[in-house]
Amino acid sequence: MLSEVCRKTVECMHDPEVFDFFVKCVMRSAPKSRKQTEAEISVTVDFFENFCGDRVRFLASSLRYPGDHQGQFTTTHRVPYGPVGVITPFNFPIEIPVLQFMGALFMGNKPIVKGDSRTSFPLEQWIRMLHHCGLPKEDMDFLHADGPVMEKILKKADVKLTQFTGSSHIGEHLVKQLKGKVRLEDGGYDWKILGPDVPKKQQ
Repeated sequence: MLSEVCRKTVECMHDPEVFDFFVKCVMRSAPKSRKQTEAEISVTVDFFENFCGDRVRFLASSLRYPGDHQGQFTTTHRVPYGPVGVITPFNFPIEIPVLQFMGALFMGNKPIVKGDSRTSFPLEQWIRMLHHCGLPKEDMDFLHADGPVMEKILKKADVKLTQFTGSSHIGEHLVKQLKGKVRLEDGGYDWKILGPDVPKKQQ
C-alpha cells in the first residue's frame, strides 16, 4: 500500500503546478532561495520515486545465514518499534521530516511528527497530499506545537524511539527526559553515543 502511495505522490509532484505550490509554501515559511527550495523538494520526490513498486517490501526483508553444520542457520527479522517520534528543525521543513517519517511508516511504525512550529505549514500540506494519495489518516499523527508539548506527549505515550534533528542542547535534554530512547542528528560536528553508563557530568 505504501509503495502505491509513493507512486501517486510522484505523479502529483510531476505536475509543475503542484511542485511550484510546495516551493512557494517552503519559501513563505523558511529563509530559503527558490533554487535551494527546488533542490529540497526534488530530493524528496527522488526519495518517493525510489520506494515505488516493491522497494518498500524489499526494505523490510529478513536475512538468513548458514551455520557451522547441517541444519544450523541464523535468521534476522525486522520488527517495528511501534509508536515513534520524529522531531525536525526549521531549515528543511519538508525533506527531513518526510524522509524520516516515511522511513518509520515503511517499517511498520506509527510516527508522531513535529516539525518546527514556525515552518510546519508546508509539512502539513505535504501530509494532506499523502492522504490524497492514499495514506490512511490513522497511520501517523502530526502535531503543531512547541517543544514542551511534544516532550510531554512522548513521555506520556511511552514512545519507543524518537528521531531528533536539531540543536545539541535540546537533543541532550531529550536524551535525559526520554531515558536514552532517542537517535540524535544534532547541530554538533561529532558523534554522540549516550547510554545509562555515561557519567552525569558528561551528559
